[in-house]
Formats: sequence, C-alpha cells, structure tokens
Amino acid sequence: MNHTFQKARGFMYRNARPLDLARFQYHFENGSKEAVINALSYYQNEDGGFGHAVEADCWNPNSIPLHSNTASDIIREIDFEDANHPVIKGLLKWYGSGEHFNGKTWAITVLSNNDYPHAPWWHTDSVSSCHTDYNGTSQIAGFIVRYADRGSDLFNLGIRVVNEAVEALSPNDIMDMHTCTCYIRMKEYIEKAGATDLVPYKELKQKLHESVNKLIVTDKTKWSAYMCKPSQFLNSRNSEYYADNKDISEYECEFIVNTQLSDGSWDIPWRWKAFPDEWAVSKNWWKGCNIVLNLLYLKGFGKI
Repeated sequence: MNHTFQKARGFMYRNARPLDLARFQYHFENGSKEAVINALSYYQNEDGGFGHAVEADCWNPNSIPLHSNTASDIIREIDFEDANHPVIKGLLKWYGSGEHFNGKTWAITVLSNNDYPHAPWWHTDSVSSCHTDYNGTSQIAGFIVRYADRGSDLFNLGIRVVNEAVEALSPNDIMDMHTCTCYIRMKEYIEKAGATDLVPYKELKQKLHESVNKLIVTDKTKWSAYMCKPSQFLNSRNSEYYADNKDISEYECEFIVNTQLSDGSWDIPWRWKAFPDEWAVSKNWWKGCNIVLNLLYLKGFGKI
C-alpha cells in the first residue's frame, strides 16, 4: 500500500491543482484546514458564490449552484466549522441572494454554462438522468442549516427546503446516485447542526439506507465503466452504510490498488466529446481530485 501511496503522491506534486494538493497535504501530510480554505477562496467570486471550474467538468467562471456545491463539499470534507469565516459567510450571502433559486430549488444547470467549455451533462438542455429537482438543492439546503444563524430567515429557508426535499422522496422510486449523495450530505449537515428534530429525520434515514443498498453495483465486472461503487456514499468502516455492504466495500480497496496507473493516478471513466483541448486539462484536474478520494477510502479502511 505504501507503493500505491507514493506513486499517487508523486502525481499530486507534479500535476494537481493547488486546491487538490492542499487537500492532499491536509489529509496525509499534516497540512492545515486554513490552507485548503485559502486555496478554495480563489474560486470564490465577489458575490460569494463559486465559479472558475472548481467543478472541473464546467468552466463557467460565474457563480452557479454546481460550483458552490463543489466548494461546500470540500468544506465538509475537511470538517471546517468556522461559520464566521469570510468564505462561509460569502457563500451563505450568495445563497440568500436567491440567485438561480426559483423559490423551491436551485438550478442544476444554468444558461451561461453554454458559453464556456463543459461536459455535455452540464449543457442547459441536457436531459441527464441526474438532473432531478433535489440534485444539488438538498445539499445546499443542508449547508444552510449547518452554517446559517439559527432562527434567521436563511436558516428557516433551509429548513423549509429540507422538509420539502424529504417530502419529495417517493416510497417506491430509488434516487440516482448523485441525488442520493446530495441527500446524504444534507442528512450529515442536519446532524451537525443538531436540527434532526426539525425535519422528518427517521424517514430520511430509512430512505437513504434503501437507496444506497440498491444503487451500489455489486457486479464487479462492470466497474471499469462509470458505475456506482461504495465510495460514492462511504469511505470507512464507521459509515452507517458499511454493515449492509461490507464485502463489496472491502473489495473496493483491492479494486483501487489494482487499477492504479503507472503515473500514480487513476483513469477517469467519463469523457467529453466536445472541447477536446479543455477536456485534457479537466481530466488532469479530475485525476488529482480522485487521488484524494481514493486515498481517503484506503485510509478509512486502514490500508494506508
């Protein structure tokens, strides 16, 4: 496993964005949360939202929900708790502005995406199966509940949207994996905020367990393509989703080690057909991001 780590480390120092290198250093080399937040801040616009391809499949420099969700996920990843930090305050201000919010949900795609290099699923007229009402929105609402001042208008908005998101869950349908991940983030934020009594928490918890168990693809022969693996939802044995998916979760450690490329990275199992030059850059950005996630998975399972 040390060989796997060292090869990945070499790739990070040769190729990764400063943001992903700061994440790597925080998780594996005693780096600081402040360094991660500082690197992240360069993707934040004056209005408080995020842009500039912080989500590497979309080069839109404007503040959009997609980029802001990516930023919030990095904030969550390092367990950054200072709600008064300018980066947090700015993001809350942007959410409170109502930009790209229709009163119930935040837009999953926006028109200005079309003006910049992007993956086809972030084009405005994309009919991707992951473009559901609460893909993105559920995570945004959870972030608001986690960091907004309790009892403020913005906090109350977050609670309302969380409740509507839970009510929108069909008892029979299974979410797509991206929407499910956003709901999981929402649940985690609610727990951190101590706000489980303000939402249908038990119903949410039960639905997420059902969805996770059905979404994880257990046919290992399909994993070379873009498939839902345990790492979509968990990265340690401490996860509440581990017990029901123990064997396949343990297997993913082997899969990660065995599929590492010679340069220390892992292949990105999706492609853009348009913008080939920009895709080559984004692919490299994704490799740095995915190295962090793969190593965190191995770390969570005691492999490194």
